[in-house]
Amino acid sequence: MADGGVKRTASPTRTISPPPLRRKVESSINKASAASFFAPTSQKKPKPITWRIIGSDLVIGKYTPQEKSNTLPEKNRKIAAFDLDSTLIKTKSGNVFPRSADDWKWWDSSVVPKLGNLHKEGYDLVIFSNQKKISIQKEIKAGKSDSKSLAIFKEKLTAIMGVLDLPLCVYAATQDAEYRKPRLGMWREFIDDYDLDVTGIDIKNSFFIGDAAGRPKDHSATDLGFAVNAGLPFKTPEEFFTGITQAVPTELFNPATYIKTESSEPLSEPFSRKHPLELVIFCGSPASGKSTYFRDNLAPLGYERVNQDILKTRPKCLKVAREHLEAKKSVAVDNTNADPETRLVWITLAKELNVPIRCVHLLSPPEVCRHNNAVRAANKELNPEARTSLPGIAFGDFARRFKEPNVEEGFFDITTVEFRFRGDEGARKIWGQFWV
Repeated sequence: MADGGVKRTASPTRTISPPPLRRKVESSINKASAASFFAPTSQKKPKPITWRIIGSDLVIGKYTPQEKSNTLPEKNRKIAAFDLDSTLIKTKSGNVFPRSADDWKWWDSSVVPKLGNLHKEGYDLVIFSNQKKISIQKEIKAGKSDSKSLAIFKEKLTAIMGVLDLPLCVYAATQDAEYRKPRLGMWREFIDDYDLDVTGIDIKNSFFIGDAAGRPKDHSATDLGFAVNAGLPFKTPEEFFTGITQAVPTELFNPATYIKTESSEPLSEPFSRKHPLELVIFCGSPASGKSTYFRDNLAPLGYERVNQDILKTRPKCLKVAREHLEAKKSVAVDNTNADPETRLVWITLAKELNVPIRCVHLLSPPEVCRHNNAVRAANKELNPEARTSLPGIAFGDFARRFKEPNVEEGFFDITTVEFRFRGDEGARKIWGQFWV
């Protein structure tokens, strides 16, 4: 090529760059992971921890070590069951509730070796824990990430199970439904998951350990109630891990003591009509048995029922009661009527219509009322009016306002009724369990 009349030639010392070397990329996949990837599903090693969730009520985790499997008996399995907080672990911070996923330590130095020995002795290890602070979001069902509280719980339990490195499963109830202790939902789910209804359980040598035993400083007796419901021998952590004897209070509420049998003596005189036309008002806590008492005793005698849960307002109750009385039909007012001011409204109506007024005072203890509330909300067969669970404030409000009824208020008489559950064998079996 010409350029300004000068012909250029290549310099003999000029070199031509060689083609670039192909860079070797190091693979992050080793031979073992590659083999695992291409292996059939049936040949892949399972992950140590698996999680599943039932609705918005129950979280289930299962830890399966690859190197520490033991041969479990085919019949009569022994179960070593534990509560979690204040039983196996406690917070490092000293707070009642943990601050973070790593705010935990073992309840006692003997916990880890004790659980290891139980595994060697052939026990199935399981944790049953109430975890109301966990929020299970609906988005989880759509494959979205866990709620923060659930993620923290799973992180903490993953660490705990990893340290133990023993076959272990955990059941955590998050709602006041069938799963929360002392209710048996978690126990039934566990039995179903491991076919224990087929293999059987050695109940005599199984046990449940928990801190909620109804002692003076305990927040409740839910662990003791859970053990009683499941038929499991019970001990506190102090007894099981450190050998310190712990007496269980004998005055704890036991629903079985309120169940009427054929040989039980009646606790009060049966209700009877004393006037051709009369107004009867009930006085008793929410869930004290007022509606049941009406159905069993006053409805068969022809009394009309007035109830504010149904009619919604007191003026509507007064209007309906007046209409029945003017039609010469006796009336029973199925409301709490806790204080003299509320009862005066009905006494005034009775005086205006010249109708004798009587009072039925239900003496159901507060613990029985809370028990009734839980039982009927969780069991449709014992809840003919489909009552929803009442909040604790409903019972507190009644206790705050309550004044014992007195004939001097204007009543013809007052009938007192002590609570006694009545029902068939199936109902007795349900009601006789611990529910709160």
